[in-house]
Amino acid sequence: MAVNMALTSLLVCSDAQTVQVLRASLQDMGIGVESCGDLRMARARLEDRHFDAVLVDCQDEPAAIELIVQARNTSTNKTAAVIGIVSGQNDVRAIFAKGANFMLYKPISRERAAHSMRAARGLMQSERRIRPRIALQTNTSVAYAGEENVPAALVDLSEDGIAFRSDSKLPPYCKVYFQFSPPQSTSLIRLSGEVMWQDSSGRVGIRFSQVPQTSRRVLNDWLQANLTAPSEPVPAEPQIPTGGDDLSLRLSAGLGLLSVSSGDRRNLSRRTCRLGAEVFRSNSSVPTRCTLIDISPGGCYIETIETFPTGTVLEIVVRTADLRLRVHGKVLSTHPGFGMGVEFTLRTDDHRKQVQQLISHAKSEPKLI
Repeated sequence: MAVNMALTSLLVCSDAQTVQVLRASLQDMGIGVESCGDLRMARARLEDRHFDAVLVDCQDEPAAIELIVQARNTSTNKTAAVIGIVSGQNDVRAIFAKGANFMLYKPISRERAAHSMRAARGLMQSERRIRPRIALQTNTSVAYAGEENVPAALVDLSEDGIAFRSDSKLPPYCKVYFQFSPPQSTSLIRLSGEVMWQDSSGRVGIRFSQVPQTSRRVLNDWLQANLTAPSEPVPAEPQIPTGGDDLSLRLSAGLGLLSVSSGDRRNLSRRTCRLGAEVFRSNSSVPTRCTLIDISPGGCYIETIETFPTGTVLEIVVRTADLRLRVHGKVLSTHPGFGMGVEFTLRTDDHRKQVQQLISHAKSEPKLI
């Protein structure tokens, strides 16, 4: 049985008590929550991925209205349910006029939040059902933690997700990287997303988590053209490719593949994380800010728009409240617009100790939702 794709929300609020109450209420309803207390970061997230609901604290009303207007003007979130978190001092009519669907009044209790979110969930589910999906038949390969160039046959595509068929079972909620050219197009779409469901026939549902602007334009143009084109009989689904070397449809390497052989790489213990870091190329003092999204004793995967060629020697600096660590490595795989897999260079016991400290810190990080 396929598991229904989860609804998602972005909660933009810096008040810890409000965040705690709303997070609990949303999770009780099976709605995933991403919290963000910084409006600048929230604006970037609205451009980056689709949310079924956006909850905005309107304490700073002009900034909140600006964020709501942005959500309504983005292709990714123009149909999201927008909920304003307001008090008696807010101009509720103005907030409604700029695109909010619902209001939550402070102080927020679990009961009040649950009542309002039940109505909002109905709108979210309705929008999810009517979001058009277009069938397509394209072969590609995907990369995810511990695997590279796994054959896949794309099944259907929408503005916020894709389904494909694979003989391989993917880990739940893992991050997947792939690229493909849609039918009747020569442009590549590069995507990363999260596994949201799988079924017994090998179909996998992916929700997009990061789509570079160039790929977003190609995707939107193709969807628009095919939504308005006359319908044609849908041919049989393609077989999952088992060979060949179509470089335009393959990723050059997998996610953070870490040592000697594929078998060895899979044996290394991997830990998902989200650690801010700076990367320095050899003989350069200019940092590239990035995020470590998984780590093992042999290497890590760095999420960054600016990628370096395979073989580039790097120094990675991670700063947390408790420690400051430097580890060295080289680029083993690169996914332009997404990130790089890095193999650690561990020449001394101190180098190995630093990596273990990073892994221990990643284990203590709270799980991202």
